[in-house]
Amino acid sequence: MYKVLVSDPISDMGIQLLYDAEDVEVDKKTGLSEDELVAIIGDYDALLVRSQTRVTERIMGAGTKLKVIGRAGVGVDNIDLEAATGRGIVVINAPDGNTIATCEHTFAMMMSVARSIPQAYKKTVSGEWDRKTFVGVELRNKVLGILGMGRIGSEVAKRAKVFGMEVIGYDPFLTEERAEKIGVKLGSVNDIAAKADFITVHTPLTSETRHLIGKAQFDLMRKGIRIINCARGGIIDELALVDAVNQGIVAGAAFDVFEVEPPQADHPFLNNPNIIVTPHLGASTIEAQENVAIDVSEEVLHILRDQPFKNAVNMPPVPANVLSKLQPYFNLGEKIGVILGQIAQGAVHEIVVSYAGDLIDVDTSPLTRHIVKGIFTNRLESINIVNAMHLAKTRDVNIVVQKSSTSSSFTNLVTVTVKTKQEEKTLAGTLLAGIGERIVLIDQYPVDFPPAGHLLLVSHNDKPGIIGRVGTLLGNNDVNIATMQVGRKVIGGSAIMVLTIDKEAPKEVLSALESQSEIVNVRGLKI
Repeated sequence: MYKVLVSDPISDMGIQLLYDAEDVEVDKKTGLSEDELVAIIGDYDALLVRSQTRVTERIMGAGTKLKVIGRAGVGVDNIDLEAATGRGIVVINAPDGNTIATCEHTFAMMMSVARSIPQAYKKTVSGEWDRKTFVGVELRNKVLGILGMGRIGSEVAKRAKVFGMEVIGYDPFLTEERAEKIGVKLGSVNDIAAKADFITVHTPLTSETRHLIGKAQFDLMRKGIRIINCARGGIIDELALVDAVNQGIVAGAAFDVFEVEPPQADHPFLNNPNIIVTPHLGASTIEAQENVAIDVSEEVLHILRDQPFKNAVNMPPVPANVLSKLQPYFNLGEKIGVILGQIAQGAVHEIVVSYAGDLIDVDTSPLTRHIVKGIFTNRLESINIVNAMHLAKTRDVNIVVQKSSTSSSFTNLVTVTVKTKQEEKTLAGTLLAGIGERIVLIDQYPVDFPPAGHLLLVSHNDKPGIIGRVGTLLGNNDVNIATMQVGRKVIGGSAIMVLTIDKEAPKEVLSALESQSEIVNVRGLKI
């Protein structure tokens, strides 16, 4: 018999699968302190939580039988993932269960901001019969811009089309084929800002998406636009939004999330008559709470019974003999992916991973997951080495793995090519004895540098004086160069420069570099 502890209020209907399982015994004990959990967790094979229970390293240390921790929801901030991974405990969540709830809440907010429903309600119940102030707009024939075309964004698009809206979608991994399949037009963030009547965001909050909509985008918008955020606080610059509302650019906004939750009493959203707010209710439906409990219950059963599972947010155990050979390459593979994810332009449709040398003798799928995770890292939330392949598949990304017994002058070589509609980008890396991780190839250019810290990748024509101009411009802007690598194929042809710098170069410095003659492109990278 497997024993499962449910330590937070979770729908009994949602976990009925566990109650009905002949090989599972369920105990529901909520409101336990850390000490109380530590005292009893040693008897259990699985722990189910929501957001109240903080699953600490101390609790997991006492849970000597724990195989899985299930979070009935999306976020796992209350679980020490590093400690779980180190102890071989699989952590799972339920990323799909709240899709429809959040989608419908988005439409509730969209309709509310289009017709000023909360404002009209407030006046009416206060005794005022005001039919003139609240003249709204219809959704029909309006342009809806959706930033983030994952599960929720795609469901919003589907419903918007039924309302007669034209939909423009933005997503780094949205291909033309998939966009056509779901009936949306592809556009950039700035395209959407310039053309949309309504904008809704459904991206994760990452370093790439923080303030994805800011002052520059508000300056492009047509007067009268309406903005909805039921995703994550911080995707839209809150202060820039307030300025745009006060200037009359944004006619109304509806936010279910804040950069800091709960917001302070003096938050500018709370006293602005054109901004509607709710307290992070996107997933708060009876059905969603049941669905996430059902999803996580199914996954727990699969893990306890050694059956396939998909929604893990950390690394499952790898056989010791495989792990000992691959583990030194995990960090290198992920860094190769992170670099490619930053330099490849356009929606990725294929990833080709080539292994050469001694790496062909073992199952390299764990290493491939690290590489794919790296490529997705700055674009997707909750990406990990378990769900990376699944997320790639749902975005129609083809992954090809090749192996060769020879690796030119290296004992082992990992080569990764990312293909988009616009271009192909290739990186190769290896581990050098006594030196460590090295990137040895970028596209056709041989290089040799460690993948760490802040980097500048400069594509240029091989002409005298360029290196000096780059160094002078960076020095004049207090950007110190630690190392420099130059790669070229022929004298006077195209070339690249890879610089390791002590701190991130400001955007204006990158623009100044790019404006120099003979310099084709400059990319700032953070590893």
